[in-house]
Amino acid sequence: MSIALSDGTTAMALPADLLWPDKYSWSPVVQESGFSLSGALIIETATKLAGRPITLESLDDQALVSQAVLDQLNAWNTIAGQTLTLTIHGASHTVIFDHAGTAIEAIQITQWCEPNPNALYRITLRFMEI
Repeated sequence: MSIALSDGTTAMALPADLLWPDKYSWSPVVQESGFSLSGALIIETATKLAGRPITLESLDDQALVSQAVLDQLNAWNTIAGQTLTLTIHGASHTVIFDHAGTAIEAIQITQWCEPNPNALYRITLRFMEI
């Protein structure tokens, strides 16, 4: 299946073989428990409305991106609150870059002394669904 990212004006195809390692490590259910003064157990459960982390990453020599793709990702990453539509595994998600840490990591795997549009990068992208 294809992976695409769009800001509503510019659409970009991402490598279809990017991994989604945290796809099943998030739950929309939030729960807290505690005890009342009488000693009774109180459990509160609700559904999260947003905040799902979505991490996409290259693995070794798979799902590499060009410098042009990385430049566009970085341009979106520098806009505070930039909302994007991520289409992955047949579903669309409204996301922003997760700036709580490093939103984009890129490792150049083709070595060039000077910038080259044909350079390839292994990437990790961190989003948050809103």
